[in-house]
Amino acid sequence: MEYEKSEEIIVERPTVLECDVVRFQNNKEKWVAFVGLLDGRPYEIFTGIQDDDEGIVLPKTVVSGKIIRQTNEDGTHRYDFQFENRRGYKTTVEGLSEKFNPDCWNYAKLISGVLRYRMPIRLVVKLIESLTFREEMLNMWKNGVARALKKYMPEGE
Repeated sequence: MEYEKSEEIIVERPTVLECDVVRFQNNKEKWVAFVGLLDGRPYEIFTGIQDDDEGIVLPKTVVSGKIIRQTNEDGTHRYDFQFENRRGYKTTVEGLSEKFNPDCWNYAKLISGVLRYRMPIRLVVKLIESLTFREEMLNMWKNGVARALKKYMPEGE
């Protein structure tokens, strides 16, 4: 195993995680990834097509924020993205799980599980790149996810 024994695996997700916003393009579509960070390392990822009609309206200047886990009345969870605008006001995009294609959401949950257990980022990227989907949209999605996570690989890898 490539992680150091001193690295603690955090299974219980903190309520609030710092987050990077990574934008990328697949064919002519604009995509966005919200990469939740724990101690500066990717812990989870939410990603899909950035679609203003569905409520993901982010100024281009937003490159970070927080992902906040909320518990609904029925005990289920949702994940909200919150950022601070230039004037210092907080803006929240509620329910990231409802904003993206359900297949992207499910695969992102699997990738997030791998990230939580501290698999080295280069191996996570290699795993993602090895996936083969019948739907072209999912193949584009996986390429963007791999690109988004590559920015967290140590230099030289």
